[in-house]
Amino acid sequence: MFFFFRSRTESSPGSRRTWGRLLGEDHATATLRELGEELGIDEKAIELGPQLAERTKEHLVGGREVRRVELYYLTRLSVSDVDPARATQPDSIREYRWWTLTELRTTHETVYPAGLADLVAAVAAGHTPSQPVVLAG
Repeated sequence: MFFFFRSRTESSPGSRRTWGRLLGEDHATATLRELGEELGIDEKAIELGPQLAERTKEHLVGGREVRRVELYYLTRLSVSDVDPARATQPDSIREYRWWTLTELRTTHETVYPAGLADLVAAVAAGHTPSQPVVLAG
């Protein structure tokens, strides 16, 4: 099973940044903090694995062009590790759920980034990339 969530993007000028690193914070620390803030996952429950992929995307947020760099890490969670009631900043999460690989491959929902299902399939089959792969879309 794989966990994904859907968030809304704030489009008003001056809205807070999303999935950002704090000054001096490395990517792994930011990932653990964000999982707690957005999904209520206790960082002690997470063993962050290797970085699997990266995606860079430029888009408009609040009328301004922003460059977003997303890093994807392997981690293992149980259903009980995700508890939105413990989230400290849950306001942008509209929905979350666990997906099987078949559901991910056959959904009519839009799933970004392109190539994510193939990456998940490879990792589930035991093939962790030696270097992070670049995902598009």
